Amino acid sequence: MSRTTAPAPADRKDGATAPAEGLTHGLKQRHLSMIALGGVIGAGLFVGSGAGIAAAGPSIVIAYAISGVLVMLVMRMLGEMSAANPASGSFSVHAERALGPWAGFTAGWAFWFLLCVAVGLEGIGAAKIMTGWFPGSPEWAWVALFMLVFCATNLAAVKNFGEFEFWFAALKVGAIVLFLGIGVLAILGVLPGSDSPGTANLTGAGGFFPHGSEGLIVGLLASVFAYGGLETVTIAAAESEHPVQGVAKAVRTAMWRIALFYIGSMAVIVTLVPWGDKAVVEKGPYVATLDHLGIPAAGQIMNVVVLVALLSAMNANIYGASRMAGSLVSRGQGPKALGRTFGGVPRPAVLVSSAFGFVCVLLSYWRPEDIFVWLLNTIGAIILVVWFFIAASQLVLRRRTEREAPEKLVVRMWAFPVLTWVALAGMAAIFVLMAREEGTRVQLYWTGGLTLLLAVAGFVRQKTADRTS
Repeated sequence: MSRTTAPAPADRKDGATAPAEGLTHGLKQRHLSMIALGGVIGAGLFVGSGAGIAAAGPSIVIAYAISGVLVMLVMRMLGEMSAANPASGSFSVHAERALGPWAGFTAGWAFWFLLCVAVGLEGIGAAKIMTGWFPGSPEWAWVALFMLVFCATNLAAVKNFGEFEFWFAALKVGAIVLFLGIGVLAILGVLPGSDSPGTANLTGAGGFFPHGSEGLIVGLLASVFAYGGLETVTIAAAESEHPVQGVAKAVRTAMWRIALFYIGSMAVIVTLVPWGDKAVVEKGPYVATLDHLGIPAAGQIMNVVVLVALLSAMNANIYGASRMAGSLVSRGQGPKALGRTFGGVPRPAVLVSSAFGFVCVLLSYWRPEDIFVWLLNTIGAIILVVWFFIAASQLVLRRRTEREAPEKLVVRMWAFPVLTWVALAGMAAIFVLMAREEGTRVQLYWTGGLTLLLAVAGFVRQKTADRTS
């Protein structure tokens, strides 16, 4: 085996793939299905989409459709590679096998950094909701409580993580389906107490493109980063009962999930509520829509759903960060102590990932004007960097798998290699758009700096390993 090729997981006699890095097959198919289903429903959708609507108006539907197509292509590519070789390191393992250890190092640690910072952000968001319900209680105490709960959950058997995510996802899915049902009834004019708005909100107040192409671009950038989280299912697949079948099923249903939850929600919201309504940003688009329809206690109902979405994301991100760190260490890409497993769980990686997330929370209180802002800017475009590595890896591994083990291609990228190149071109276009917009240019520069630093460190490690081998 060459130094630039990571080993593929060994196959078991029953046709499943052996779990990598000493992990277990503790996740059931129902866990994996709900992780995949709930992964597209986060606080970014419930709250963050308001800023996109304010910028793009009704054309936010097109923005989410465009970015949704890109996400579908990326997930199809990732699904192809993960079904062929399930691994808890997911795209980091694929990048190492395709491009070399430096690529796996860069993609893996960048994603770990993103998840850890995100854990802190989600903890802060959840704490703010709790202090609203319990005035006078300190935010840090709620963050500490959430951190302890989910750290403990992830330190236990992986099935505990799966159970938490199963019920979190079930609540989120139920809430979004109920919202869409109420919205469709209101649009049709059959919801008691409301009249159909027709197309007034879509064509009035500046039309479908009230801020022209610039507004659409801002909405597009906002929508791209709302899709983050889908990658976790391919990390979890390595610990499921049937990794190949599980990830294949999850990826194949990605299209209708994205169309229904994201694009469908945006269409319902901008049809029912004037896009210029300040409540869309201040309260969040879902709360604003329910308030507009006169649904009792809409704000508190959605606060519960948003809280669940934030806690779900904390749980999933601690899990994803620990598995990514454990996978990297098992491949010689980090401190050996982090790679140890106890009862099939990489507990040192869980503790370090949770601790780093808590440090991010402390920085938000101690240095909100500089260090914390730097952290936010640094992770701004990491998900795009990860997607780039996924597409580049798939270009290489698809041809290699066709030559060496075509039977492993149970999921295939559509119209290969044309759509892979289309996806890469789309990512390049988004990088250019980020460079054009003042609000995202700083994020692009900081993320680029972090990526370059990791790539150099990974390349030096690779060259050092080559010389000593």
